[in-house]
Amino acid sequence: MTEIVWIGVAEPSRESCRIESGPHGVAVESEICGDAGTCSYALHATGAWGFTDLVLRADGRSLRVRLTDRGWEVDGEARPDLAGAREVDISASPLSNTLPIRRLGLAVGESADITTAYIRVPQLDVTTDPQRYTRTGENEYLYESRDSDFRRSITVDEDGLVIEYPGLFTRGDGETASSVLSAGR
Repeated sequence: MTEIVWIGVAEPSRESCRIESGPHGVAVESEICGDAGTCSYALHATGAWGFTDLVLRADGRSLRVRLTDRGWEVDGEARPDLAGAREVDISASPLSNTLPIRRLGLAVGESADITTAYIRVPQLDVTTDPQRYTRTGENEYLYESRDSDFRRSITVDEDGLVIEYPGLFTRGDGETASSVLSAGR
């Protein structure tokens, strides 16, 4: 098991995240406490970090998002508008960046355009969000929104977990994650 703490910079928060990799994939349990309130989520992915399921709770409400062989479901309802997405992007958590970073396996200098199912917290609405990831160094990725001018150079550890997301999140646990996550590579 890996435990990580992220500190929210733009919107003060503290996320305590536990990640387990095993024969049935990756399981994440996380709690975020901040000025905007508290939320928690449980996320599941394949061993190769392909998203499968998320349950997110905020303000006494919950949201379930699933990607199945039939497509996307949000709270049990089919969402064909999310068909191009492969991952979720949770607005309040930098863990979201690990999903495409691990799944894509980009070499330094390579880029990939993706679409995510973007979840705003605490609103709990889900929309598509086009993004681009470019691996600019061994532990650096340029994240670019493809529908706005937002871009950031993100520093990650050897497991693809965010260390520094300038202006948004920074690692607060003072350590890099353990190599237990390497099992999914």
